This record gives sequence, structure tokens and C-alpha cells, in this order.
Amino acid sequence: MEISRKKLREEVLKRTEYVKTCVLARELCLLVRTNRAVLEPKDVHDMCLHISGLCKEQGCEEPSELCRKAAEAVLTDEKKYLELCAQSCTKCGESRRPRPKKATYVA
Repeated sequence: MEISRKKLREEVLKRTEYVKTCVLARELCLLVRTNRAVLEPKDVHDMCLHISGLCKEQGCEEPSELCRKAAEAVLTDEKKYLELCAQSCTKCGESRRPRPKKATYVA
């Protein structure tokens, strides 16, 4: 029974880390993208850099780098920013989120 408890704990900790990084990054990204018309480029830049850091923390180097480049581009070239941001979102979507195992029983 102790082994099941340890495995479940590991799964919960993995899931928590995923939510703290990936889920938060995606939500922030969506918020920025849907409200960019009312945000200043500096606002978008700062938020995209934060999102890039969240991706990097989770080990998603390519989306992190694309998001970082998008953050820099937003200050000078909106078209390039939108392209890089879309690429980053696509790469982010390619990663698989951790799935909890079914029928885990803990007494």
C-alpha cells in the first residue's frame, strides 16, 4: 500500500508542477493574445518574457525560445511577433501533458 501512495504522490506532484508552469503559461498567453489591442507593447513584452520563463522551467526549450523572440519582436515588428507567438503556441501544444493513471487506490 505504501508503494501505491508514493506513486500517487509523485503523480500529484508532477501534475502540480505542470499546472504551475504549462497551464499558467497557456492561460497567460491566451490572455495576452486576446487583449493585445488594449495592451502596450511593453506590457506584452514583459508578459511574454514571463511566459517564456515558465516554459523554460518546464524544460520546453523551443517554445520558450520562440516566446522570448516574440517578446523582443513585439517592440519593433507586430507581424513578426504574431508569427513567432503562433509558432510558440503550436510547439507548446505538441507537448503532452502528464496523465494520471486510472484506478489508483489509496487507503
